[in-house]
Amino acid sequence: MNAFRVIAIPSEVVAEVRTSNTSPRYGHPASKKIASGYGPCRHCLRTFNVGKESRTLFTYDPFTGIEEVPLPGPIFIHTESCERYPENAGYPSDLLSHAAVLSGYAKGQRLVTKVHVDKGGHEAAVDQLLESSDIDYIEVRDKIAGCYDFRIERATNGTAASGPEKELKC
Repeated sequence: MNAFRVIAIPSEVVAEVRTSNTSPRYGHPASKKIASGYGPCRHCLRTFNVGKESRTLFTYDPFTGIEEVPLPGPIFIHTESCERYPENAGYPSDLLSHAAVLSGYAKGQRLVTKVHVDKGGHEAAVDQLLESSDIDYIEVRDKIAGCYDFRIERATNGTAASGPEKELKC
């Protein structure tokens, strides 16, 4: 079992986007196109099958429900239904071969440190960041595109329980 939880965007947010075809909270129109990049889908955290799968682009604030100041940006989800990534499944295997920026934050949206990880070493970098008591959560972004991928938090009592989601519906 991992000492951390991987927090994909909530299923309620995904359902709202797929139903309304707009960005929650912001009302911007969502855009659907065949995948031209690997992604990932921010709900299932799998990469897209480029040229074959449809993906939906919309505006999302990864700090909703955990911080006061919004920092919205573009993200993708599968246009068709997919299962939310399990919080206790460790670092998503589809993303281990992609470079990432792991930003360690303290409450109050205070950036403590950033770690750049190229192909491999992702879980070791997460473990190292979470050793610092100053870091409350980690925001993972794609190193090439800069887009938000998911959030990482410490597991409760050393187990990655799939308890209540901190992130509220936008």
